[in-house]
Amino acid sequence: MKKIKITVVGALGRMGKILCKKIKNNPKLKLESITDKNISKVEGLQTQRNSIKAFKNSDIIIDFSNPKSTMEILKNLRKNDKIIIGTTGFNEKQEKKIQNYSKKYAILKSGNMSVGINLLSFITEQLSKKISNNFQINIHDNHHKKKIDYPSGTALMLANAVASGKNRKFKSIKGSINLNKKGKNHKNKINFNIVRRGKTIGEHTVQFEDSSEIVKLQHVAKSRDLFANGAINSIYWIRNKQPGYYTMRDLLKI
Repeated sequence: MKKIKITVVGALGRMGKILCKKIKNNPKLKLESITDKNISKVEGLQTQRNSIKAFKNSDIIIDFSNPKSTMEILKNLRKNDKIIIGTTGFNEKQEKKIQNYSKKYAILKSGNMSVGINLLSFITEQLSKKISNNFQINIHDNHHKKKIDYPSGTALMLANAVASGKNRKFKSIKGSINLNKKGKNHKNKINFNIVRRGKTIGEHTVQFEDSSEIVKLQHVAKSRDLFANGAINSIYWIRNKQPGYYTMRDLLKI
C-alpha cells in the first residue's frame, strides 16, 4: 500500500513533535517534510519555511502552528491539496478566509482534535436545547501558562455548541471573560472563567446553574497524545474527500 505523505507545520511545537514521531512510526504514513518559523531538525528532517516547495510532495498538510502561519499555508496550496487545521486563535476575518479556501481545497478544521471533546460538544448542544434559559451558563477553560489564546479554541467550540442549542448567535449571548481571577458573570449569557497556570494540558467544563441545582459536563486531557491521535485519524478520513469545510463532527458522524 502506498504511504500517505504528510507535512507537519509547527513541527517544533509540543504538538508538532508528538505528531512527527507518531507519523514516523506509522507504517502507513510518511513524514515528507516539516515547517516552522525556527530552524532545527525533527525526526531526522530539517525544518523549512511555509512554501510551495515545502508542500509540493505531500498529500496532506497538518497544521498546529499559529494563525499567521496558517494563512501562509493557504496561500501556498496546490490543486488537490488537503489540510488539517488544529491551530486556534483566529479572528473573524481569518475564519472567513479559511471558509473561502475550502471552496477549492478539502479543509478539516477543529479547535480540538480530541474525540472526547467533540462528543462533549455534541452533548452540550443537545443539553442546551432542553435546559431552561433560567440557568446561568459558565465555561471553565484551564490550560498551561504558555497557552496564548483565550478563550481557547475548545472553549469557543463549547460556547458555540451552547449557542447553537439555543438557536442563538454566539455573539448575541457572549458574556464576561475572566482570566486568572474571579469576575462578574452576566445572566443569560455564556461566561468564561479562564485559568492559564502551571502545566495543565487541558480541562474544560460547561456548567449550567440555577438557584437549586448545577449540571456539569467536563473533559480532562491526560496526555497530548489524544490530540495527535485525532489528527492521525483525520488523515485517513480526509484523504479522499472533495473540497469543502469539514470538522471532527463530520468525521464522527454526529
